[in-house]
Amino acid sequence: MSDVPKSHPRYLSLTLRDRIVEGVENGITSIHGLIAHGRGEAFDYLIGEKTQPFATDAICAAAAMLKLSNHPVISVNGNVAALAPKELIELGNILKAPLEVNIFHTESGREEKIRQHLLNNGANEVLMPSPEAQLSFIDSNRKYVHPEGIFIADVVFVPLEDGDRCEALRKMGKDVVTVDLNPMSRTALQASITIVDNVVRALPLLCEAIQKQSSDSDLQHKSTHYRNEDILQQALQHISRSSDG
Repeated sequence: MSDVPKSHPRYLSLTLRDRIVEGVENGITSIHGLIAHGRGEAFDYLIGEKTQPFATDAICAAAAMLKLSNHPVISVNGNVAALAPKELIELGNILKAPLEVNIFHTESGREEKIRQHLLNNGANEVLMPSPEAQLSFIDSNRKYVHPEGIFIADVVFVPLEDGDRCEALRKMGKDVVTVDLNPMSRTALQASITIVDNVVRALPLLCEAIQKQSSDSDLQHKSTHYRNEDILQQALQHISRSSDG
């Protein structure tokens, strides 16, 4: 890690930047992921670099949807693997849901490097994409999925998602829970539930919310009464007020 004192006002943001750089150096994160992270960092700055009420509401709804799911799957790309591997594994353990590697850029054997990185951080099993199972409505490498993972999932948790695949998953009748700092992205607009927050803050809160959920009727209420459009509008209003100073 670079020599950043903990007293620095943006210490946490800079440490996350270091994790992404380390991910690139270790072949886990694509060089293109640096650009994506920088874009997210800008939006995080605009929302105040903390979890806002609109994100908390989305987390509660996401916890309900994931807990009610019959076959949830956690999709992992290079950025989220670098930023929060242990939190992803904890979520998988709580939900009894598999982790599945799914990336856009597959250069230098990144899929296997991500799988090994997750195993090194404590994952018991990591599913890998296979030519035997392909998503409809998408042409990129992200169409390849595991036949017993994303291919048959009813709910897919896809932090830091690519908009094309999010749209494809929705067209196939699957619910998508995403974490995206940009409330205007195609992913945010297409997802069933969008948590507008930094993934390193959102994941521990999501794990906690799932463990606190109680009755099926309460879960159904939170899931069915959630409106993603309202949450995104609240996020945009917050950003607009912040920008106005």
